[in-house]
Parts: sequence; C-alpha cells; structure tokens
Amino acid sequence: MDAIYPDLYPDIFESTDFVQSLYDVPVRLLKDSRVRTYLTHLQQDVRIPWWNYPRIWLGKCLKPTEPILNSKKGAIDPYAMNHTQWEIYKEISSSISCIVDKKTSVITISVTDQDPMVAAIMADTLQIRLQEYITNYRTNKSRRDVEHYKQLTAQAKEAYEKVRRKYVTSSDANTDVTLMAVTARTEDLENDMQLKYNVYTQSMAQLKLAEAKLQERTPAFTIIQPAKVTPKPVSMPKIVILLIWSFLGMLVGAIYILFHEHKQKLLK
Repeated sequence: MDAIYPDLYPDIFESTDFVQSLYDVPVRLLKDSRVRTYLTHLQQDVRIPWWNYPRIWLGKCLKPTEPILNSKKGAIDPYAMNHTQWEIYKEISSSISCIVDKKTSVITISVTDQDPMVAAIMADTLQIRLQEYITNYRTNKSRRDVEHYKQLTAQAKEAYEKVRRKYVTSSDANTDVTLMAVTARTEDLENDMQLKYNVYTQSMAQLKLAEAKLQERTPAFTIIQPAKVTPKPVSMPKIVILLIWSFLGMLVGAIYILFHEHKQKLLK
C-alpha cells in the first residue's frame, strides 16, 4: 500500500527539498533566448511591484541582504535558511500549485510568472519532476529487488560456467579412461554442474518475476493538456491596477477633504 496518496501531492510542492531542486532549472524568456537558471531569473528578471518598495526598503534597513548560497558549503541548508533564502522559497512556493481532483484523480499543475515562457517551462518541469518523484517512490523496493536478483543471477551464472568448464575439460581429458576415481570425479563435476545450473535457472526466474513486479508497480501517466504559453496574462492588467489605485486614492482624498471641512464647520 502506498504511503503517498494523491491528496499529498500538493504537499510535495511545498517541501523545501522539492522547491530548492527547482533553482537550477534552465529557463529562457519569451523575448530573450538566453538561458539562465530559474533562481537567476527570479533575482534579475522579475520586476517588483511598486507597492512593495516600502516593505523591501524597510526590510533592508532593518536587516542587511544575506547571500542565497552559504559561503562555506556553497549550497542551501534546508534546515537553516536565512532571510533571503526564505523569501526566495516563499516566492517559488506561492507561484507553483498542484491541485488533485478527488473524483477523477486528474492532477492540475500551474505556475505563475511574469514571463509566459518561463511559466510554461516550469510547468513542464514540475510535471516531469512529480512523475519522477511518484515513480521513484512507488518502485523503490521493486527496483532494489531487481538489482539484488541481477547480482544473484550473475553470480549463479559465473559459478555454473566455471564448473561447466571444469566438467568439459575433465570429460575431454579422460574419454578413454575407465578408472573408478576418474569416473567418480567426472560424475561429481556433472552433479555439481547440474546443481549450479538449477540455482542459475531459479535466479533467472526470480529476476524475471521481480522485473514483472517492477513493471506492475510503475505508474502510467497521461498528459491531458501539456504546458503552453498563454497569449494573455492571467492576472489583472497593470493599467487596471493603476486605475483602481488612482480611484482609491481620489476616494480617500475626497473623504479626507469632506471630513476636514465638516470638522472646520463644527469648530466654528
């Protein structure tokens, strides 16, 4: 019985190991064919919304920017991430999602990014990574069994061929010899050869059975809708956001003016 059910697939996307494995994924922009890593894209290509500037400025004032990679180990420690590493992790974790339909078992993977090409590349990568994760987990024991029986079969074959060569050499060298000692030795070699052959055939049968079980445990995936570059952004257009904020600004200003005038009248 599997310990990882489809309901747990979204939790895999949120694990630090899974998210950090996406840092080195090669991506390219829709209007820039130069290849860079996904981490480099997030650091250099992603534009920060203007309303986040105050929060970022305040954060830099309170705490200096820390490096992404640890200088000593040259990698990221998932057990002790600094503030910068944690922000990168949260940014990636919030931009990827995995939704499982409990009725149909259809898995929907989505990626949000400012560049549509990067989003499509990462969605395709996530689909492959999830398939590999599920396949490796479900076939872990079966793959180890196959490797174990391969070693046993190779050892049994080597032992069988070794005793067979001895038997053939002894038979050819003593074709016309009728001594009981020679005959007994030849019979012993023949019996030993038959025993080694039986062990070899049994190992082969166990190997075939293990390979069949591995094939049975290997899940089959069907891609209903491949990753694609969307022609239009899924988020709200910038002009709409600007108009909304402008309207809210004017509304707040009007309320403030009315409140101030009303207060002045009361004071008079």
